[in-house]
Amino acid sequence: MDESNRVAVVTGGASGLGRSICEHLARDHRVGVLDVNGAVAEQVADELRAGGAQATAAAVDVSDQDAVADAFAKVRAELGPIEVLVTSAGIGGFTPFEQITLAEWNRYLAVNLTGSFLCLQAALPDMVEKRWGRIVTISSAAGQVGALRQGHYSASKGGVIAMTKTVAMEYARLGITANSLPPFTADTPMLRAAQEAKAVPGVEMMSRIIPVGRVGTGDEIAAVCAFLCSEAASYITGQVVAVNGGAVV
Repeated sequence: MDESNRVAVVTGGASGLGRSICEHLARDHRVGVLDVNGAVAEQVADELRAGGAQATAAAVDVSDQDAVADAFAKVRAELGPIEVLVTSAGIGGFTPFEQITLAEWNRYLAVNLTGSFLCLQAALPDMVEKRWGRIVTISSAAGQVGALRQGHYSASKGGVIAMTKTVAMEYARLGITANSLPPFTADTPMLRAAQEAKAVPGVEMMSRIIPVGRVGTGDEIAAVCAFLCSEAASYITGQVVAVNGGAVV
C-alpha cells in the first residue's frame, strides 16, 4: 500500500517533539496537526503544505471529549480516515509529592492519560475498518522509573505505557500496532523552560549523566516514531521503544 495515502494525526503537533514528528511524517503521510494552540498548529500546517505535503490543523484540548471528536472529524473531512495516531500532547512540571493538590493531580491525568485515551478511542474505529493502523504514544522515562517531584507526571505517563500495551494486545489481530516512546531528555521548549526555572539540571550536567554524553534531539525521536508508524514496523507492537542515549536501560 502507498503510505502517502495514509492520514496521520499528531496531537501536541505545534511545538517541540510533536512538531518534529509532524515534519517527519509529512514526508509520506497526510498530516493532521492538532494542538491546544490552534494558531500555531495552523502555522505548522502551512509550513508542511509549503513543503509539498497535505496537511490540516485543528485546535483541541485533548482532555475535552467533544473537542477531540470535533478535531478528528475535521481531519477526516479534509484528509480522510485516520490510520496513524501519535499522541504527543502533554503537560509537565515539578511539585514535591506532599504538595501536589488534587486539582493539579487531576489536571495531569486529564491531559496526559485521559487525553491519550480519548484520542485513541477517536482514531481506532477508522483503523479497525481499514484493518491497518499505527499508534505511537509519547510517554516518558519518568513513567518507567519515576522522577523526583513528578509524582503526578510519572503516574500519568506510566498509565500511558500500560494503556498502550493493552491496546496492542487487543488490536494486534486487526493489523493495528501500538507502541510507546518514552523520552528521557530532548532539546525541546519544555526542557528549556524547566532548565530556566532551575527545575532540572542544565545541558552540561545532564550530558554527564547520559551515557552517550549529550541531550537528544527531537529529530532523533521523530525518526524512530516515523519508523514505528510505517509498514516496516508491522511486527513491532506493545513495546516501549526508548530513544534516550542509554539513560534508562
